[in-house]
Amino acid sequence: MSRDRAKLVVGNWKMHGHIKENAALLTEVAAGASALQNGVRVGVCVPCPYLTQSQALLGGSVVRWGIQDVSAHTHGAYTGEVAAEMAADFGVTYAIVGHSERRAYHRESPELIAEKARRALDAGLTPIVCVGETLEQRKSGSTERVIAEQLDAVLDAMTADQVARIVIAYEPVWAIGKGKSATAEQAQDVHAFVRSKLAKKGAAADVVPVLYGGSVKPENAQELFAQQDIDGGLIGGASLKSKDFLAICQAAQTVLQ
Repeated sequence: MSRDRAKLVVGNWKMHGHIKENAALLTEVAAGASALQNGVRVGVCVPCPYLTQSQALLGGSVVRWGIQDVSAHTHGAYTGEVAAEMAADFGVTYAIVGHSERRAYHRESPELIAEKARRALDAGLTPIVCVGETLEQRKSGSTERVIAEQLDAVLDAMTADQVARIVIAYEPVWAIGKGKSATAEQAQDVHAFVRSKLAKKGAAADVVPVLYGGSVKPENAQELFAQQDIDGGLIGGASLKSKDFLAICQAAQTVLQ
């Protein structure tokens, strides 16, 4: 059951933030997260320009910081790319790979995302591998096929030990940023399917956190996090407001009690 695994709540700021506002948000999140009991881990994935600020303000706190994408390359003539090793220089813990916005806007293939996840692991980072279906795919009954295609590319490229070091985030494309979350039952069904795919990689994969993302709010977080195979959340818009983000973290704490 998911209650045997720690809960993980990670904020994805996307392309938001300014130095002054960031300082207040990061400081408030660090202070609020310090009050959480054992069993809940907290992270924030910020735009690259703010990695130094995150390291300075979160260093020594319980909150880990991360990056929103990494390159599939270690170095070279790849203008605009950021290598996982570069992110590691800033104390980064998490690296989001395969977010639906990257898949859609940058035409990232499952194979490319698998390579990015491996690069993150090689650099000592924890990749948060995102999977999810569009509304059309859900309506056509293709959800599991789509998730399997996205996930298999990653799992097939890794050993069982490597898989045990990743995080997976299920983010239904039709819910992201639209204020419409999957129901707890819909989310649990997909998470159970993801868990079944992980099980085929060996017993160690049972420790992999499987997060839900897609319009998670303080109002629905507890119901979602109480599901057997939902181990926390990858939080978008609500992570930009410390009060809302910390309320979601508290919801993760509540279901563990």
